[in-house]
Amino acid sequence: MGQPETAPSRWARSSEPALDARLLDLEVEPESPFLRAQKRVPVRRGPVTRKTATRLRQVAITLVAVGCGAAAVIIAESYAQHAERFRISSRDAIVLTGSENVPRAQVLAAFAGDIGRNVFFIPVDERKRQLEQIPWVRSATVMRLLPNRLGVEVQERSPVAFAQVGSRVMLIDANGVLMEPPVGRAKYSFPVISGTAEAEPHSTRAARMKIYMRIIQELDSGGARYSESLSEVDLSDPEDVKITVADDDGAVLVHLGSENFLERFKTYIAHVQGWRRQFQKLSSVDLRYDKQVVVNPDSSAALTQPLTPTPEAHSAPVHLKTRAARYADPHPKTTATKPTAAHFHAGPASTSKPVPHATSAAQPGPWKTLISPAPAPHRSQAHRPKRKAARSRKANSFR
Repeated sequence: MGQPETAPSRWARSSEPALDARLLDLEVEPESPFLRAQKRVPVRRGPVTRKTATRLRQVAITLVAVGCGAAAVIIAESYAQHAERFRISSRDAIVLTGSENVPRAQVLAAFAGDIGRNVFFIPVDERKRQLEQIPWVRSATVMRLLPNRLGVEVQERSPVAFAQVGSRVMLIDANGVLMEPPVGRAKYSFPVISGTAEAEPHSTRAARMKIYMRIIQELDSGGARYSESLSEVDLSDPEDVKITVADDDGAVLVHLGSENFLERFKTYIAHVQGWRRQFQKLSSVDLRYDKQVVVNPDSSAALTQPLTPTPEAHSAPVHLKTRAARYADPHPKTTATKPTAAHFHAGPASTSKPVPHATSAAQPGPWKTLISPAPAPHRSQAHRPKRKAARSRKANSFR
């Protein structure tokens, strides 16, 4: 049997769990619900952050690249400005294309100050404007051909008629631009336009040429090619366009007015043979009136006839002469004699007052004299004494 436990030993055993619990509480502290900041360890930092340093590095690289590029451009520009291989050495370095009627010397005259000049310093836009001032040049293009050449391409104007300007015969295009003929280079078959002046504004000539182009288009519509029989077109009066038609029996001046050109020209073709048989000389015909025609209106005796179709007029066709192509000579030695194109101021058919006129064997038929409602100045002066005498007689009758 064992020895009985003493009181101290029993107390010790009973107090051990309590001591262990107290020791455990002293060693492990409960976690606080609030987080406390831990003590930071001091770190030594530089004056620039890593991100800032990366950006500065990129900027520096960009600046160096830009500087190198600028230096390269400056060096290249200096070389291009002073290198001999970029200079226009002679006129042969100017390549001209598209020129048929414009003399090469006239084109090169615009580049006279560029010989020996650096190709980069030549103002190509200004040279383009200078070339387009040449009448024959419709448009121009100037290009630099490296290293030391210039390319010039021109588009020339297309003439559509001759123009009688004073004592000279020039070419003219559809826009009314006058051009010197290229002597001995080309043959043209155009009618001669009269009624233009070199000093008149370009807008006036352009308006006249619109009328001329409309006449040509109407006469050539349908494939008839009537315009080839025209030798002269008088555009001095836009309201009374006059054409000179040549056939086997001679030239006739025809008044076409300002409209219905094709219809009136067909009327002339249908009746011209009958008029030639009825008149000793047929010099001019006025077709501006409805259903009547005035024969020889530019002569002293102006006769009119009702316009009625006759079998004879249609049975005898007219053989119109075609213009022969000729060289464009600005100073022809001989000029063909043509009927004088005079104005015939007469009113419309509804306002005219025809009176009977005597007929003869040379001029058969019931002809009538056409009296103009607006008499010419010399006629008014001639009739002035008669009117004065009539007023005197009227006054005497009242007395």
